[in-house]
Amino acid sequence: MQLLLVLGVVAAAGLVLFSLARGLIHFARGHQAAIDGTVHENQVLQNKMMMARVKWQAITVILLIIIGVTAGTR
Repeated sequence: MQLLLVLGVVAAAGLVLFSLARGLIHFARGHQAAIDGTVHENQVLQNKMMMARVKWQAITVILLIIIGVTAGTR
């Protein structure tokens, strides 16, 4: 059980990193989006990546709490 939880934490943390990287890429493209006239679409993508990052961070924290609770009961 612990192994599955640890693997879940690693996977969720990887998805946090992925969401963060994609959000930063869209943030860095803000100037080009202003030139191209696609500012709104770029901001929507930035917000989607931020919400995805927050979601995966919450899942990671919950899994870590579960690991801590189950490890403390042994």
